[in-house]
Amino acid sequence: MIQARPDNANANAAWTDVCAVDDILPDTGVCALVDNRHIAVFRVGTARFHAIDNVDPKNGASVLSRGLVGNLGDRVVVASPLYKHHFDLETGACLEDPALSVQAHAVQVDAGRVRVRCA
Repeated sequence: MIQARPDNANANAAWTDVCAVDDILPDTGVCALVDNRHIAVFRVGTARFHAIDNVDPKNGASVLSRGLVGNLGDRVVVASPLYKHHFDLETGACLEDPALSVQAHAVQVDAGRVRVRCA
């Protein structure tokens, strides 16, 4: 897990520096601790980034960052490695059971660094 640090040097301190862009391989995710929350940060292709809660709501395990990234129709999703539920990376919605949806978070890339702001 990446230990993220708040970006206090920036006037917008709500953003937390997570890692360098190159620390996340394309079409994979990493887990970061942001504001004491386990956040899964995904790199889709080479230039798109998404962040959702990392905790699988079905059992509470911090594993969504290890899931398989792909598409279901027009939606970019990650499949939970435990129960295979698909989570929309834009919204956090669980496609199989909306009651199991997770929170989506804002992501930005600045000077080669990935930053997250918790919702």
